[in-house]
Amino acid sequence: MHNKSIKELASGLRSGEFSSVELTQAFLARIKQHQSLNCFISVTEDLALQAAKLADHRIATGNADLLTGIPIAQKDIFCTQGIKTTCGSKMLDNFIAPYNATVVEKLNDVGAVMLGKLNMDEFAMGSSNETSYYGVVRNPWQTDSVPGGSSGGSAAAIAARLSVCATGTDTGGSIRQPAALCGITGLKPTYGRVSRYGMIAYASSLDQGGPMARSAEDTAILMQAMAGFDPKDSSSVDMPVPDYQAGLGVDLKGLTIGLPKEFFGDGLSGNVAAVIEKAIQEYQKMGAVVKEVSMPNLKLAIPAYYVIAPAECSANLSRFDGVRFGYRCENPQDLTDLYTRSRGEAFGKEVKRRILMGTYALSAGYYDAYYIKAQKIRRLISEDFKKTLAEVDVIMGPVTPSTAFGIGEKMGNPIEMYLSDIYTIAINLAGLPAMSIPAGFAEGKPVGLQVIGNYFTEDRLLNIAHQYQQVTDWHQRSPKGFE
Repeated sequence: MHNKSIKELASGLRSGEFSSVELTQAFLARIKQHQSLNCFISVTEDLALQAAKLADHRIATGNADLLTGIPIAQKDIFCTQGIKTTCGSKMLDNFIAPYNATVVEKLNDVGAVMLGKLNMDEFAMGSSNETSYYGVVRNPWQTDSVPGGSSGGSAAAIAARLSVCATGTDTGGSIRQPAALCGITGLKPTYGRVSRYGMIAYASSLDQGGPMARSAEDTAILMQAMAGFDPKDSSSVDMPVPDYQAGLGVDLKGLTIGLPKEFFGDGLSGNVAAVIEKAIQEYQKMGAVVKEVSMPNLKLAIPAYYVIAPAECSANLSRFDGVRFGYRCENPQDLTDLYTRSRGEAFGKEVKRRILMGTYALSAGYYDAYYIKAQKIRRLISEDFKKTLAEVDVIMGPVTPSTAFGIGEKMGNPIEMYLSDIYTIAINLAGLPAMSIPAGFAEGKPVGLQVIGNYFTEDRLLNIAHQYQQVTDWHQRSPKGFE
């Protein structure tokens, strides 16, 4: 059952081939069997079985959605009422959310069955899922390698068939990069398309929740349930949500693909480049036209991001002060001691580094020199995309410069770690939608193809991914030992 698509599982549930309770039990058993991957922070077994029973009743009465009774998992950055929500941090190890995030509420409404909360880099700060208070997540394709971050638990769980699909969040590549390194499909929607209410903030102008699954079709089904206007989120965009599944049958003849020369220069592994080139050739066989483009400001994305994101993180994480909720140090001597020790003891090294960077960039005398300048660069990058997407339908290129690197390999070199997101960060700065699609293997590890579209064209991206997956089977491959 764990290798079936959402539609196949939904058909089996409706025909009585198996029940949601049986399906949920099968996935819970796989989670227990593969605990060494460390994908889950919390497994909500009792609640999952209760939800599965309700789903079976809903299916029996003919009141079911495609996701009704389907086991899914939530990244542990989404608040879940009555369930621990940690953000992968010691700071929130004792935090029980008093309400559901809108994304959680939407998935509950369609009858999806939540298996548990997935591991992640602490407060979504990381590119390898090594900064979590709950330990590193392992890549099922090669267990001494990282799964990518920050949604590494989500990507690894799907690749290992521990969950049918999962939610993720993407601030600078945190859906696409782990999707690429784990050989699954991941969509970072347009900023504002999916509600951020109840999604614990890292960098508010960049964070965006999105769906992760094995195939583009499953991703479209999950996206359908997640997307939509939310009056509780001031950044949510009030516009109609298209039928993402209905748009999956459009042929690609005449599609114009832009290839930025900045994506194919120094720093890109030759083996990864070869896989990307073959994937683009497949699109040409389907009738797409390729055009080289240039976006000269892309090279400024990393420095701009690592001013803007830490500045926003510095402000957002100031709420964790040991007073209202979360971790509190033992026996504080005074208020300053309470603040200092609570934050010092509960935040990890990478979170502290980014808070310090952000506080420095926002401080008097440096605000204009760093933060304002970074925002100006952000505008230039957005203009590059605007100009390019006026000439082509979509932009394609690699998701990552290399395949999954070894656990511990880059932890001692933050700059090298930050460069793991060199092809993804600019998209967040511009607020555009983008996908990672499994495109092949290099050195026995998955490689992802990145597809970038114009604002609110998630339906087009999903179709482009789906058409590719009709002529390739990379998305159907399973890691050895997890078949």
